[in-house]
Amino acid sequence: MADAASSAAESQRLGSPIILTGENSMVGGTAAQAAWEPVIGLETHVQLGTDSKIFSCASTAFGDDPNSHIDPVVCGLPGTLPVLNQKVLEYAVKAAMALNLQVAEHSKFDRKQYFYPDLPKNYQISQYDEPIAENGWIEVEVAEKGKDTYLKTIGIERLHMEEDAGKLVHAGSDRLDGSSHSLVDYNRAGVALAEIVSKPDLRTGREAAEYASEIRRIMRYLGVSDGNMQEGSLRCDVNISVRRGPEAPFGTKVEIKNMNSFSAIQKAIDYEIARQIKAYEAGEPVVQETRLWDESKQLTKSMRSKEGASDYRYFPDPDLGPIEVSPPQREAWRAELPELPAAKRHRYAETFGLSIYDARVLTDERPMAEYFEAAVAAGGEAKALANWITGDIAAYVNAKRLAYGTLPLRPAQLAELVGLIENGTISGKIAKEILPELLEQGGSAQAIVAAKGLGMISDPAAITAIVEELLAAHPDEVTAFRGGKTKLQGFFVGQLMKRTGGRADPKLANQILVEKLKG
Repeated sequence: MADAASSAAESQRLGSPIILTGENSMVGGTAAQAAWEPVIGLETHVQLGTDSKIFSCASTAFGDDPNSHIDPVVCGLPGTLPVLNQKVLEYAVKAAMALNLQVAEHSKFDRKQYFYPDLPKNYQISQYDEPIAENGWIEVEVAEKGKDTYLKTIGIERLHMEEDAGKLVHAGSDRLDGSSHSLVDYNRAGVALAEIVSKPDLRTGREAAEYASEIRRIMRYLGVSDGNMQEGSLRCDVNISVRRGPEAPFGTKVEIKNMNSFSAIQKAIDYEIARQIKAYEAGEPVVQETRLWDESKQLTKSMRSKEGASDYRYFPDPDLGPIEVSPPQREAWRAELPELPAAKRHRYAETFGLSIYDARVLTDERPMAEYFEAAVAAGGEAKALANWITGDIAAYVNAKRLAYGTLPLRPAQLAELVGLIENGTISGKIAKEILPELLEQGGSAQAIVAAKGLGMISDPAAITAIVEELLAAHPDEVTAFRGGKTKLQGFFVGQLMKRTGGRADPKLANQILVEKLKG
């Protein structure tokens, strides 16, 4: 399977994405930019969800007072020694396996030298030439407006472990002399990160946003990170260049730092592609540099010149020994991996016959997917369940900020509700009426229907009597209908449903109504 996937990855990097839906169209770029090919890679920093930091016992809790989660190891005080958090290694290996990376039996930590106020030791412990995992891939599903929805396999160069830096807070000019200042919070310093480096296989801003979204989805499925971008748990650096077609050498690479939303990733890349093309066509140089995305102005702006690997003066960390992951340990962790989003999407489409859209929405979050599968296992019809879960139930869960695991309406109870609609006991309208009570309190839909007398009226004699009463009460409309105004049938259907509280069997009611209207 891995060989087949690798082959698929290679063929798609040569320009053969798998089309899923829509009209055939050029994938990526605009007509004006067709002569240029963007080349995009992402460096995704995932904060691993451990309780303590990567090399110390300091807490990783978010949102507390500045500098309240630091210790001598984090601050790099003399005489302190780092010790690798075992849970960090486990999470990194599981993340690597989920991304189809090859986990190294032996790897090591290195010191990456750079001087910045939010790095208390003046170096970062990272991995350089011997990372924990290399050479992987993931499949992403890309939907661009006006174009085909297609699958594309994106190669992943490596995953390595490292410690995070602190956070600088830049204050305004509140001093008497008008000068500004910056504050530093070391709470984040030493938090465990997995840095995931893609291969330069991305070609559009949309592809990059979908890739980052899938990385986040996988990490959340694994439970190794919450992926909350607003808290900095997942951040992306984007590397972009453009070249004259797929056979031309790569252009000058520009980096955009710390993108913390999928929409920002897409917009920043689209802007930067256009900026570089415009510069080249005007005969201006594109310099290797680090830029920032200005959300308010919707543009990138220069931050600093880009460092090279030699500037960091990497060398093996003398305080940390080599890392060894034995084959038995690796396979034990592999056995704990859940079914991942892409596999679920394929299975939902093939087994349940769901649309690409439904499968994608249901699998976006693992708790929703598990809720859906439990309802199917309880006997519910898959498509009907998908409609209820992605519609009314998702809206309720999001509005109330609930977890699917604590929702009062249990999966088996939702299956029962769907079954009542399927067997004609109640209509969809009645189901929507009792849904709020079920969402708030749970319980049996059958019991609520029985207690409130909400069952479907399926007795032909009873419906016939109601129809005859309606026709007698609206003689002018009956005459108009028989005179050719057949749209009045909708009026009578509405009156019938109003009189029966939506409980009349729709198919039987329409049949009897049409017969009586035609005389």
